[in-house]
Amino acid sequence: MKHKLLTRHILWAGVIAASLTACKQKEAQEATAADYNGHGYDPAYADTTVSPCDDFYQYAIGNWMKNNPVPSTESRWGSFNILQEQNEDKLKGLLETLVADATLQKGDYKQQVADFYFSAMDTVGIEKRGVSDIQPELDMINAISNPEDLAKCVATLHTMNIGPMFIFYVAQDEKNSSRYITCMNEGGLNLPDRDYYTNDDDRSKELRDAYVKYITDMFKLLGDDDGAAAQKAATILKMETEMAAVSLTREEHRDVKAMYNLKTIAEINRMVPAFPWNTFLETAGVKGADEWVVDHPSFFETLNGMIKSHSMNDWKAYLNWHLINASARYLSKPFGDLAFGFYGTTMSGTKEQKIRWKRAVNSTSNTLGQPVGHVFVDKYFSQDSKKYVETMVENLRTAFRNRITNLEWMSDDTRQAALKKLDAFSYKIGYPNKWRDFSSLEIDRKSYARNVIRTNQFDFAYMVGKLGQPVDREDWLMSPQTVNAYYYPNLNEIVFPAGILQPPFYDPQADDAVNYGGIGAVIGHELTHGFDDQGSQYDGDGNMHDWWNPDDTTKFQARTEKVAKQFDGFKPFSDASINGHMTLGENIADLGGLVLAYNALEEYMKGKEAPADIAGFNYRQRFFLGWADVWKQTITEKELRRRLVTDVHAPGEYRVLGPLANLPQFKDAFGCSEGNAMVQPDSLKAAVW
Repeated sequence: MKHKLLTRHILWAGVIAASLTACKQKEAQEATAADYNGHGYDPAYADTTVSPCDDFYQYAIGNWMKNNPVPSTESRWGSFNILQEQNEDKLKGLLETLVADATLQKGDYKQQVADFYFSAMDTVGIEKRGVSDIQPELDMINAISNPEDLAKCVATLHTMNIGPMFIFYVAQDEKNSSRYITCMNEGGLNLPDRDYYTNDDDRSKELRDAYVKYITDMFKLLGDDDGAAAQKAATILKMETEMAAVSLTREEHRDVKAMYNLKTIAEINRMVPAFPWNTFLETAGVKGADEWVVDHPSFFETLNGMIKSHSMNDWKAYLNWHLINASARYLSKPFGDLAFGFYGTTMSGTKEQKIRWKRAVNSTSNTLGQPVGHVFVDKYFSQDSKKYVETMVENLRTAFRNRITNLEWMSDDTRQAALKKLDAFSYKIGYPNKWRDFSSLEIDRKSYARNVIRTNQFDFAYMVGKLGQPVDREDWLMSPQTVNAYYYPNLNEIVFPAGILQPPFYDPQADDAVNYGGIGAVIGHELTHGFDDQGSQYDGDGNMHDWWNPDDTTKFQARTEKVAKQFDGFKPFSDASINGHMTLGENIADLGGLVLAYNALEEYMKGKEAPADIAGFNYRQRFFLGWADVWKQTITEKELRRRLVTDVHAPGEYRVLGPLANLPQFKDAFGCSEGNAMVQPDSLKAAVW
C-alpha cells in the first residue's frame, strides 16, 4: 500500500461545471465546519474551490497539499510518513529509556534493542572505526582466486542480507504450501530496476552516469586511485547491465505460473555448472536443498556464461561493490553521505538526511523488527482496537460473501470455489501470538555494523532452518510497528500490524464512516488481493491451483483489462504514464476494497439511526473522504518518476481518482452527473468483484 504530485492531472478532458448538489455541498461544509471534533477527516484539508465531481482528490485534500510541501528530509510526505514519524517519536522514547536501564539481562529482547540503538547512535566510535568493521569481508573477497572462493564469498554475502548475482531464499512451495522449498530469483543489480540499465532516455543515461560516479567515489574512499576506481566502476556497470539485459520486467514478473520452475539440485548444477553450488550451500549453512523453484532459468544460463567470461578480478570488484554499497549507512560519515547523495538525492530528490536519532530508530526497528515490535505493542497497542478491527474484518468478509454470491458473470462452479477460499481466509491483527526467540543473538554496544551483520546472519539461519520443518502458520512477514498491511497467498491470510491501526487509518474516537473508509477499505483491499490477477491463481489452501471455469477466467480477464486500461491513461508527466498492468493487482484491490468496505458500512448502519452530519458531510460522503485522507500526499518529481518505474502501486492521487470514478455509490453520495470527470462512462466503467 502507498503515494502525489503538486501538478494536477484530471482523468478526462472536457470537464463540465459542477452540479448544483456539489455546490450546495461546499456551502454546507463551510457553514458547519465547527462541529468537527478533531477526529477523522479534517474539513480544513478541503479545497472548496473545486467540485468533488471534477477532481475529488483536489477537493478532499487540496488545501492540505498546499500547506504540506515535501520536507527537506523526505522524498514524499503523506499519511504513511506522518504516522511513521509519530511511531519514530514513540520508539525514540522507549529506546532511550531502555538504553539507560542498567538492569537489562544479556539475551533479553530489551537488552538487544537497547544495545543496538546505542551502537547506532555511537557516532564517535563509528567515525573512529571507518571501514574496519567490514574489513574481514573485504579481505575475504580480495583473496578470491578461483570459482570455489567466489562461491564462498557469494554465500557469505547472502547470509548478510546482501544479494550479489541472484536472490536466494526459503519460502513455502507455491504448489505445495505445506512445505518449505529453496527459491532462487534473478537479481544482482544495485539500481532499483532493470530498466535503468536498458532504457535510452536522457533521464536513464543521466542516472547511469551518476551511478558510475557514485561507484568511483566509493572505491576512492576505500583507497583506490582515480584510475583504478573508474576502471572498477566501468566494469561493475558492464556486469550489471549484462544481468539487466536478460532480466524480466516487473510486469512479466506478475505471471506467477511462469515464475514457477521446479528444479532438482542436479538440474541447478547442470544449468549453472561454472558455479560450485555445493560450496555455496555448505558455506551458507543450507541443508536439505534438494528441490528449488527458479523464477527465470534463462537468466541463470546467462550468469553461467558471465562466470566464465569475466575474470576473478572483475568478480572481486563486483562483490566489493555489493558489500560496500549495502554497508555504507552503517559505516563512517563519508560512506553514508555518498550513499545518501545517490539514492536519496539523485534518485529520489531528498535534499538532506534525517537527523541521526531518526536514522538510528529506523535502523533498529528495521533490523530487529520483532524485538522492537514487542516493546512497541507493550506500550502502545490497545486490545479494544484489536477487537474493533476483528469485527470489521468479519463484516467485510460477509460483504464479500454477498458480492460473490450475487455476481452475475460468474458460474456456480467458480462461485462455490471462490466462497470456499473466502471462508478459509485467516487474519492476524496487531502482533504475533508467539514471539520469535532471539535470545541467542549477540548484540553489544561495540560496533553498529557488526550488530547489523550478526542480526542479518541470524535471520538468514532462521530462514534456511525452515527447510524440512512443518510450515509455521504463526510466522509474521512484517513487524508489529510497521505502517502497512499485507495478504500472503500461501497461507491465505491477511495481516494488519499494530503500526497501521492508528489515525488516519483507524481512530477509535472517529466516526464509523471514516474508519470504514480508512482501515475498512484497507482490509477490503487485502481481502481482494486474494482474488486479484495473481491471488486468484491460488486456492484456499494457499496452493497455486486453477479453480476457475475457463469461461469465467475469460470474463474475469476482460474485466481486469478495463482496470488496466484506465490506469494506462493516467499521465503524471507528458513523457511518463502509469503502467496499468504492472499496477493491476493493487488497482483491482483498491476497487474491490472500496466496494466491500462501503457495503459493510451500509450493512452496519442498518437498523441504526443515521448519524448526524459532521462538518456538513453525511456518513456516506465521509466514507469517501476517509479514503482520500489515507492517500493524501505530496511527492518530489524524482521520487514520482522513480515510482512509476519501480512501484506496483499507483501514485496516491490516482488511487483516489481511479477507483472512485467507477463507483455509483460515490456518484450518488456527491450528486455527480454523467459527463463529470469523476464519473466513468458506462462503456468504460470497471467492476471486478
